[in-house]
Amino acid sequence: MQDRDQYKKHDFITGQKSFSCSQTAKNFSQNIAQTTETRSHFTCQPCGKSFSKQGNLRVHMRIHTEEKPYTCQPCGKSFNKQGNLKVHMRIHTGEKPYTCQQCGKSFSKQGKLKVHVRIHTGEKPCTCQQCGKGFPDKANLKKHMRVHTGEKPFTCKLCGNTFTEKGNLKQHMRVHTGEKPYTCTLCGNSFPQKGNLKKHMRLHTGEKPYTCKLCGNSFTENVTLKRHMRIHTGEKPYTCPQCGNRFTQQSNFNRHMRIH
Repeated sequence: MQDRDQYKKHDFITGQKSFSCSQTAKNFSQNIAQTTETRSHFTCQPCGKSFSKQGNLRVHMRIHTEEKPYTCQPCGKSFNKQGNLKVHMRIHTGEKPYTCQQCGKSFSKQGKLKVHVRIHTGEKPCTCQQCGKGFPDKANLKKHMRVHTGEKPFTCKLCGNTFTEKGNLKQHMRVHTGEKPYTCTLCGNSFPQKGNLKKHMRLHTGEKPYTCKLCGNSFTENVTLKRHMRIHTGEKPYTCPQCGNRFTQQSNFNRHMRIH
């Protein structure tokens, strides 16, 4: 009975430090609360980052050790976190659990949905410091910066041409391979780029989305409208180097050059 009223000795381990104290049972809970608030963090020795739980530190250490204990069975790719493996598995399963409430489009990652929603909201939080243009995410800003830097990191191994975007290189490669993945369902003609197919489809639909504001004539392509505008402006960009005659269209210039 006397032991219950006497001071009891307790050991507390807080992170890397431990201490002992004597206290009454009455004050025990108060001291526990205080100890929890002042508890030392678990600190990563290589980089100094601190964590409240030892398990979090253990996971963090894999950044330094490059340990990747979670392996994808279908493709063999490894990850340092189980959560990252779970997200990766959606590539194989096709699962897209994050859905846009406005348009119904689904995504495999919450971050991708967040960026997508900016299409609807118009939010562009990533701003180019050089020209002030805004972008919905860092990836698009990074691509845009190549306009200012002139960087073209994607190189064709066959001809040496360089490109600012991987997608442009992929399209270019079809010049070498002859691949034409976009096929017209009405006539069977194939095209190397989706944009080419879109233009071609106007032959079938009769759509002419480009209209001259001066005379009302409409055209299937923007370049055709641009050529037409020279009738109104009088611009003649093609000049014969031999006689100085000028022409509004390259076809007329080519015909003229055959005379010389």
